[in-house]
Amino acid sequence: MDDPTPPTDSRANLRTPLMPSGIMARESWKIFRIMAEFVEGFERLSQIQPSVSVFGSSRTPPGHPYYALTEEIGRKLSDAGFAVVSGGGPGLMEAANKGAFAGRSPSVGLNIHLPHEQAANPFHNVTLTFQHFFARKVMFVKYAKAYVVLPGGFGTLDELVEALTLVQTGKSVRMPIILVHRPFWSGLIDWFSRTLVAEGVISGEDLSLFAVVDTADEVLDAIFRFYERVGFEPSEEEQEIKLNL
Repeated sequence: MDDPTPPTDSRANLRTPLMPSGIMARESWKIFRIMAEFVEGFERLSQIQPSVSVFGSSRTPPGHPYYALTEEIGRKLSDAGFAVVSGGGPGLMEAANKGAFAGRSPSVGLNIHLPHEQAANPFHNVTLTFQHFFARKVMFVKYAKAYVVLPGGFGTLDELVEALTLVQTGKSVRMPIILVHRPFWSGLIDWFSRTLVAEGVISGEDLSLFAVVDTADEVLDAIFRFYERVGFEPSEEEQEIKLNL
C-alpha cells in the first residue's frame, strides 16, 4: 500500500527567518564604522609616502635569525627614505617597526582587534587600529611602493596572494613584491611553477610578478632597480588606478 503522506520539501527548512529589527539597525550603523576606518586610514597614510609594507610571522621571537634580518631590512628601508608599514603586532612585525623606528623615516603599525588580542608593539611613530581585515588590507597596498614578505603563516600568505592578484588583474599598479629567504619560499615557488603554471591557472609570466632575495641589501637593490627602470613618480594612469583601488 502506498504511503499517503506527501513528501516533505527539505528546502523549505533552509529559509532564513527575517532578521530582528535591532540586528538590522546594527548592520546599518556598521557601514559608518567601516567608512570611518577608511577615512582615517586615507587621511593619515596619504601623508606618509613613500612607504614599503613589510609582512612576516607574528610568532617569530627576538633572537631568531628572521627577526634580526627583518629588523635590518626595516632600518635600511627607513634610512633610504621609506616609511615602513607593518601589521603593528609582535614577531616580525615588531622587528620591521623596531628597525624603522631607529631610522630616519616613520614607522607605521596597522594593528587589528582580534578575539585573542594582538598587542601592539611599542615601535610606532604612527598607529592605526582596525576592526575589519578588509579595510586594513586596502591600507597596506594603497600607498605602498613595494611589498617585502618575510617568512610567515596564513596571514602573511594572504597578504602576498592579495598583492599578486591585484597586480595580476590590473587593480593595482605594478610594484616590487619581494620574498625574503629563498629556503623558506622555494617549495611554494616550485608549486607555483610545477602545478599552477602547468595546470594553466596562472601564466608563466605571472612568476615575474615577484622576486626572491636573501639579504637586506638585496631588498633595497630590488626596489631601486625597479624604480630606476619605470620612474618613481606615478603616471596619470597609475594615479587613477591607485585612486580606484
